[in-house]
Amino acid sequence: MTAPTIPVAVLGGTGYVAGELLRLLAGHPVFRVAAAGSTSQEGEPVRGAFPHLAGTAVDGLRFESTLELARRFEPDAPFGVFTATPHGATAALVELLLTAAEAARARVRVVDLSADFRYPDAADYAAVYGHAHDAPARLEAFHCSLPEQLRGKPPVHAVQPGCFTTAVTLGAWPFYALDLVEGSLFAAAVTGSSGSGRSPGAGTHHPERHSDLRAYSPLVHRHEPEVRRLLGLGRDGPAPEVELVPCSGPFVRGIHATLRLTLRTPTPAAELVTRVNDFYAPSPFVRASVESPRLTEVVGTNRARLGLTTRGRTLVVTAVIDNLIKGAAGGGIQWMNRLFDLPDDAGLTLGGLGWY
Repeated sequence: MTAPTIPVAVLGGTGYVAGELLRLLAGHPVFRVAAAGSTSQEGEPVRGAFPHLAGTAVDGLRFESTLELARRFEPDAPFGVFTATPHGATAALVELLLTAAEAARARVRVVDLSADFRYPDAADYAAVYGHAHDAPARLEAFHCSLPEQLRGKPPVHAVQPGCFTTAVTLGAWPFYALDLVEGSLFAAAVTGSSGSGRSPGAGTHHPERHSDLRAYSPLVHRHEPEVRRLLGLGRDGPAPEVELVPCSGPFVRGIHATLRLTLRTPTPAAELVTRVNDFYAPSPFVRASVESPRLTEVVGTNRARLGLTTRGRTLVVTAVIDNLIKGAAGGGIQWMNRLFDLPDDAGLTLGGLGWY
């Protein structure tokens, strides 16, 4: 007998994250891509936007409207929806879909990869993004953190934090959670050009970044308050101060983050590596060592690698992830796996690209 599958849909049109979701889901052992949504490409073949997916399980799909997708919901039937739509446009789509799901009595679960549900309070969202939230009544149903920060299942829906937030938080979280450090966090993180999305702009278009390196939005990037909020989860006192300096790198995929923290007491790096690996033992994806990791270790995978160095009370953590996978699509699939009681690594046991 064929094992039962769970239908899922990907909203996000022709974006890089949507494309990565479709690529990863094409090989998932349980999830079956039932639909891909796009407002600008409705009716067009998915392989037209993503020719590299020809011959996979998603070949033959055409982009649908959100209303068409909502008609797929069936009473008492599970359905997963990934939203990789632009910030500010997602909340209204989620409101439409969840209203339709309630009317159909379908068991719909949403994993949001935009920024629209990353803050539990509408006022906090408005303060960061400069406009009112379009579905404030839905916020309490969404849980936002890294999968590694929650030892269990989100109550209803889940949100994957931003890619910078993922890299920096994975590197810093165990030290704050174990009360090994004090004071603020400084992080400088270099991201590839795919993090700027598929539409080229001045300063983000790859020819403008090639053979170049520059900082942008230092100390004011919108992921800085995200990191602060996540590092404050479960703490008795206030969240630590965070200083984030994002940098634009001359490569396509990946994030390399360098973090500086202050240890409460001087501790050898090897001892901290043991503590961190014990802390992340439930996760199949995060590992630390005393060696500095390279992007080629993780690009094309859902893995994160951490390198630890100490001198006195100074701790330096280098963290590397693939921004499109661990920082977006792969983290989102981790959450959807958990929402449907599947192992975190279902569909995500990927080997790296090695050369690209």
